[in-house]
Parts: sequence; structure tokens; C-alpha cells
Amino acid sequence: MKIYRKNLSNSVFSVVIILFIITVTACQENEEVVEEIESREVGYPGVEEELWVYFDRFEEEAFNRGVSINLRAANITGQINEIDESRVLGQCSFGFGRANPNRITIDETFWDRSGERGREFVIFHELGHCFLNRAHREDTDRRGVCLSIMRSGTGTCRDSYSQFTRAQYLDELFNTEFTNDIFSQ
Repeated sequence: MKIYRKNLSNSVFSVVIILFIITVTACQENEEVVEEIESREVGYPGVEEELWVYFDRFEEEAFNRGVSINLRAANITGQINEIDESRVLGQCSFGFGRANPNRITIDETFWDRSGERGREFVIFHELGHCFLNRAHREDTDRRGVCLSIMRSGTGTCRDSYSQFTRAQYLDELFNTEFTNDIFSQ
């Protein structure tokens, strides 16, 4: 009987130790997850909240194509305001340094009348200028369809940005062959 009690005591002791280790380990993992969630930045300083989802999506689409983008670190600001120029849906204003960052302005009338896909198109186009330093590209296919999300809007090509062509346009947008081409003009 003594041997049985001793084995039982050892077994109970072992179980208690294992449960203690599991509890301590589980708490540490949860604390790390909580710290990671708490430390993750939400939103973009100087960017209207309505634009955040598009800034997030721009970073995500770039990442999916092997391009690392951090719009928070780039300090790009964004706003929705009336743009007085005719047929201008968005603008990128280049600043110089942290005190005067690059700024995206989306036309308020356009914003109020547009759906998800149109908003994304214009914001991605402007981020193409403000972050990727992309110039306008007026290339077309044989049917006259714009080949780039970076088309100016003053040319004769027709947009074809849809759920079916989106990936193709974004592949071209994040193509590093065209990054910084705004400075080569």
C-alpha cells in the first residue's frame, strides 16, 4: 500500500507541476498577443478616418505583390474636400519633409457619389503618385482600354477597373519597373 500511495503522490505531484507549467505558459502567450494587439497602430495620423480602409488595402495589395509599404512611416496625409478644378477627382500634393508631408485630397462630390471600387481606384491612383512616385501612363490596348491605373484622365483611353480586371491593374501599379518614374520626366 505504501508503494501505491507513493506512486499516486508522485503522479499527483507530476500532474500539478504540468498544470502549473501549462497555466504559466498559456498566460505568457496571451500576454504577448494582447501586447501585440495593443501596440498595433490604428489609423493613419493626418488621414481622415474614411480613407483608412483604402490606405490599409493599398499596403496589403503591395505586400501581396512583394512590395513593402508603410504609409504611417511615410507620413502621407489624406483628406476629403471639394476640388475646384473640373474633372479632377483626386490630387497628390508633394511636400518636403515631416513638417510638410505629401498630401492626398479626394474630391468631396466624387466621394459622395462613388461606390467602393471608384473610391479605391482614385485613392490608389493618388497613392501611386504620393508614395510610389508614379507618373501618368496613357498606354492602351488595341481596343482603347487604359492599361494603367495611373492614366491621367485627360487622354482618350477607357477605364476598365472592375472586379475582373482589378488584379491586373494592381500588378501594374506595384510593378517596380515604373516606381519613381515621376522623376524621370
